[in-house]
Order: sequence, then C-alpha cells, then structure tokens
Amino acid sequence: MLPWKRLLRPLTALLLTATVVLVPAATAEAAAPSAGWNNYSCKPSAAHPRPVVLVHGTFANSVDNWLALAPYLVNRGYCVYSLDYGQLPGVPLVHGLGPIEKSAGQLQGFVDTVLAATGSAEADLVGHSQGGMMPRYYLKFLGGAAKVNALVGIAPDNHGTTLLGLTKLLPYFPGAEGLISTATPALADQIAGSPFLTKLNAGGDTVPGVRYTVIATRYDEVVTPYRSQFLTGPDVRNVLLQDLCAVDLSEHVAIGLLDRIAFHEVANALDPAHATATTCASVIG
Repeated sequence: MLPWKRLLRPLTALLLTATVVLVPAATAEAAAPSAGWNNYSCKPSAAHPRPVVLVHGTFANSVDNWLALAPYLVNRGYCVYSLDYGQLPGVPLVHGLGPIEKSAGQLQGFVDTVLAATGSAEADLVGHSQGGMMPRYYLKFLGGAAKVNALVGIAPDNHGTTLLGLTKLLPYFPGAEGLISTATPALADQIAGSPFLTKLNAGGDTVPGVRYTVIATRYDEVVTPYRSQFLTGPDVRNVLLQDLCAVDLSEHVAIGLLDRIAFHEVANALDPAHATATTCASVIG
C-alpha cells in the first residue's frame, strides 16, 4: 500500500471523530420541539400555507444545522421540520455521508410524512450545502416536483466542488477516489464532474413547477468556485450575499448556521409576495 493511502484511512477516521466531538450531543427529539420545530401538531396558516422542510449539509444533523434558522422561521409563523439523512453505520450525530441518491429517497419519505401530518398539498424546502443540492434529485427523479413549491439552497454545491482545486489532484493518487467513495460516498458524489452530478445536471438544472433560489457567498471555501452554486433555468433567482451587504464576511458554514442577512433572504424566497429589501440592517430584523 502506498504511504499516502496508509495515511488517508486514519485521516478520514480522525475527521469523523473530531466532528463528532465538536458537534453538541443533541437529538431532534430532545431539542427541536422545545425550539418550536418538528411539531407535528402545527397547522400551516393562511399567511404561510406550506410547511418548511430543512435539509442539513454534510457532516451535520437535523438539529445543529438549524439552531438559528429554524426558530427564525417558527417565529415568523411557519410550520418547520427537519430530518436526518445519509447516515453511516457506526457514525453518530453527523450525517449526510451516504450515497446522495439514497438520501434523496429519505427526503421523499420525510416530505410525504410532513404533508400527511399538516394536510398540505405542497412543501417548501430549504437546504444548506449538500442539503441545497440533494433535493434537486428528489425533484427531478423521484416525483418531488409535484409536492414542492420552492427550493431554497444556502451555499449549495449544485455543480460540485473543486475544494479550491484540491479535487483536481485526485487522479494523481491512484485509488484515492475509490477510497473516498467507499468510506464517505456523499463526498465522492459532490466532487465536480462526478457521475452523480453529471446525471443530476443532464438536460438542465431545473424542473417545471418549482421556484429555485440560491444564496451564495463569495467567501465560500468549501463549494468552489462559488459561482458553480448558481442555477440556470426558468423560475431561478441567484443571490450573492455581498450584493446585499458588502461587509458580510460569512463563509460556507456561517451563511447557513447564523447569518441573519441570509435568513432574511430565505424568508423572502418563501414568501416573495411580501418580500422586503435585504440589507446589512437585516441582521437585526
């Protein structure tokens, strides 16, 4: 075995272990209801007639990714739900690591559960990172377009990532891509040019009947280049955070976890008929 391959396995394990240690030991059952979301007795109002399903990113979960955005939306009158997906055996707390096609099937089942509980015909989806891209598979291949009104992607890797060019080095390390695919399939699926992304984007980025919003930051260090996040097609709105507030320095994690300027734009995307201007002052809105 090549020396770099001997290092890659423990490095992968170390990354997973470190993430588990750093993520608060919370569960959706314990934390989400107390914060007002994942409340299956919630009934959408006339003002906000669709439930909102939050889709976490890679190395995240249904609680920690949404400790700020979920209450933000609940306080504005939305029925809000979040799911865990892409679990790997023996890896607790951090998810979004399994094959993305399988994760899209998990999202399909969760949306059906939410629609049945709320009596709604459609849901709106809001996702961070992989969670902003993965639902597109559900919309395109699993019948989701008939059940979803809008998809809002916060820093989504819609066309994959080069990780600042690092993924271009993989062909020079024989077996590296295969090892990543085996250990963490979702990471391999998110590499620019992967078979999964080629299938996802073939024939166009969007499907009819769904409104798409992409919210990106020029300081994204994970999904690179950042403009690869943007979609092309009808009913698409691509937003660069710094066009709304030039001094917003949020990068890939912060834009989804705590940036209230991005959150204000999410609220606008969910209710465009009552949208208000998003500015630097939206941080206190």
